Amino acid sequence: MQVSPTLTRRLLIVGVCLVSVVACCGLAWWQWERFSSANGTFQNLGYVLQWPLFGLFPAFMFWRLRTLRDQAAAREADAVEEPVLAEGPRDAGAPAPAPANRARPLVREGETGAERDIEDDELARYNRYLAELHRADTSTPRRRGP
Repeated sequence: MQVSPTLTRRLLIVGVCLVSVVACCGLAWWQWERFSSANGTFQNLGYVLQWPLFGLFPAFMFWRLRTLRDQAAAREADAVEEPVLAEGPRDAGAPAPAPANRARPLVREGETGAERDIEDDELARYNRYLAELHRADTSTPRRRGP
């Protein structure tokens, strides 16, 4: 009987997830024992709470990647099933539709050129101030040690 590579891969992932949960729960138990001892600290208690989450992370990532893959496949199937409509001639004055992944504009809406110049002047003034501080800091010799 031939086992499919997909099944083998899934079983391996499930095995790794189970091993990580068991190992991290063991580490959480160890941290609890350290916290309960005479020299235990609240840092140990923090690790008691964190280790189980670390152990569950591989299972979460497996679930998340599988969900994203299924969503992408569903979007692909929807795109294939939608009929392509032929577009008629556009009006000469009508704007073309914007692309879906359009970058944000560098200029904020409603901002004039004068407002940008003021911001640029303020930025230049601040940069000059930082340069003066740097010159003053590097020009004075520092004492090292007592």
